[in-house]
Amino acid sequence: MHTPFWSFHCLFRWPGRGLVLIGLLLFSGVIQAQQTQRNRQTLEKEKKQNLEKMTQIRTVLKQTASEKQASLGQLKALNQQIQAQSQQISLLNKDLRLTEAEITELRQASNKLTNDLNKLKAEYGSMIYAADKRRQQVNPLGFLFAADNFNQLVARYRYLRQYSDARQSQVRQMNNVQTMLQGKQLATQRKRQQQRGTLVAKVQESQKLETLKDEKNQVVKELGKKEVELRTELAESRRAVAQLESMITRIIAREARERAEREARERAERERIERIARLEAARKAAERKRAEEAVAAAEKVGEKPDPADVAKVERPADPEPAPRKSDERRNNNLNDEETALASSFAASRARLPWPVTKGFISDHFGRRPHAVLKGIYVENQGVDIQTNAGEGVRSVYDGIVQDVTSMPGMNNVVAIQHGDYFTVYAKLRSVSVHIGQRVKARESIGTVATDKNGVSEIQFQIWKEFTKLNPESWLLPR
Repeated sequence: MHTPFWSFHCLFRWPGRGLVLIGLLLFSGVIQAQQTQRNRQTLEKEKKQNLEKMTQIRTVLKQTASEKQASLGQLKALNQQIQAQSQQISLLNKDLRLTEAEITELRQASNKLTNDLNKLKAEYGSMIYAADKRRQQVNPLGFLFAADNFNQLVARYRYLRQYSDARQSQVRQMNNVQTMLQGKQLATQRKRQQQRGTLVAKVQESQKLETLKDEKNQVVKELGKKEVELRTELAESRRAVAQLESMITRIIAREARERAEREARERAERERIERIARLEAARKAAERKRAEEAVAAAEKVGEKPDPADVAKVERPADPEPAPRKSDERRNNNLNDEETALASSFAASRARLPWPVTKGFISDHFGRRPHAVLKGIYVENQGVDIQTNAGEGVRSVYDGIVQDVTSMPGMNNVVAIQHGDYFTVYAKLRSVSVHIGQRVKARESIGTVATDKNGVSEIQFQIWKEFTKLNPESWLLPR
């Protein structure tokens, strides 16, 4: 019996719909997984940075806590440790939320894969059933040899082969989906284990936080018994701060005065040179005019003019000296080198290296209540950075050392100029630079001092002329 090509084609369901579903599922899953991966990488980076900070604070706190008496330095370190500990708990909470979101995504992906796998299996089963049922009615070989011509035979053969390939492809897709589903299930199990581990870590960190708070309360209680001593230390500290501010102000005023004097000398020299140039130009113009008059008079009476006068007339006249424009590059009387240095320093905001390789900010810039004395406010003109005993101190940028001095309450102090910017490093035990020395960024300038309470801390300031700046906004984030 003759079987038309179109009737045989209708006997089978072409297996293409399931492949499209798999492709869409894979594409959407990749996009979602990439975003989740970025979130996870950002979180892990934050956790690593905070753990490093906690380690540094613990090291410094261990040194200060080794002293028998409680101190403000110990209290400041405890406050920073509590802050870092709270941040760690916050990051763990963020980790838990992210892990839960990842588990939800995995569960949704597993459900989609399961549903699609069931659809593929049902579609494949229907296709096989229909093919077997119709094969009893129409023999594929008979279908081939019933072709009217050779071209139709080839077309029917290609169709049968494509149909067979599509069935095999669908089997492979079902196997791939099954593998993906198993992978999602295993990933979900791992995330559940990770979540349980994070919960345990959160409980442990919360217990550490409570221990730190108890320790802080004990230190505050002990310090509260030494109010007279604390007030005496505060008065001494304020005198030292005032003396340091006075020193820096004198340095900046001296530099500004010297720059102004240098600019005045340079301006006077420029004006002298310009005045000489104008006088010379006027003299040459007068000579030319006299020569022109002499040549004209000689020609009028029919005499031969003096060759010297002719040469002066024929010589091109010198141009008038251009009026000097104000040098807009000189800002605050800075020369070109100082202007370039100040500009590059300003461009390094939020990218300056720390003056110590290890440490943390124990007291921030600005005005705030005293840690123990009620109703008393203290003002920090820079930042205090606690670090390890004997830690090296380094310049944060290229510059010129303008002062090296020693004063009560601040130990050794180094001031470095960067154009119209200044950086100040106080509370140094030793200094390895001298006035007038040019230093490079990260070059050692001394070592940190350790006080009687075992606190190793430097005072770091940044000034722009007479304006105090917040160093935290200039240093690299930690």
